[in-house]
Amino acid sequence: MNRLIDMTWPEVEAVAANSVLAVPVGSTEQHGPHLPFTVDTEIAAALCDRLGQARDRVVVAPAFAYGSSGEHAAFPGSLSIGQQGVETLLVELVRSADAFAGVLLVNGHGGNSGAVSRAVRRLGQESRQVTCWSPSGSAVDSHAGRTETSVMLALRPESVRLDRLEAGDRRPLNQIMPLLVRSGVVSVSANGVLGDPGGASCGEGRRVLEHWTAGLLSAYDTWTPVS
Repeated sequence: MNRLIDMTWPEVEAVAANSVLAVPVGSTEQHGPHLPFTVDTEIAAALCDRLGQARDRVVVAPAFAYGSSGEHAAFPGSLSIGQQGVETLLVELVRSADAFAGVLLVNGHGGNSGAVSRAVRRLGQESRQVTCWSPSGSAVDSHAGRTETSVMLALRPESVRLDRLEAGDRRPLNQIMPLLVRSGVVSVSANGVLGDPGGASCGEGRRVLEHWTAGLLSAYDTWTPVS
């Protein structure tokens, strides 16, 4: 697997023109009382690594670790650069990657979605080869619930505080979205959880990762500008 953190510029030069740069796009935000701030970033990075292991013409970039997370501002430690910040940084990042045949943004944070889509649209208007992909999720398990807890148990089990698992707001996301947008996550969930992490397991996390990886590989194979 080719990763920028392991390569020198001559090594990149030798492969870039026939490779896709895969960029993990995450966030640094609270994930309840039981998960670390880096969940979205770690998931995006793991999926990019899996893509790089499965496809030869992929170079994995270091993760983009700060996102649009203003909805989590009430929880200490959450760091956000806002919608405009995410859009601007991704546009400039992709512009700087012209040595590659294309750029794939793998977005692990739902709050980034609008900014990522706008960045991709803007870059497409500049005739750049760029696309984005995000893992799917349940509307009643959207943040720090069973899915993300299971995935972290599969990726980095020591980071999960199993003695602190507790349910949060379990209503569908579309029901709480207006209040969430207006007043933040804390207005619907005092502990920052949207879902219920109860029942999470490493085995379930592995299955979720396999499902997401299959979706990412399919999307990559459909889009890829390299053969």
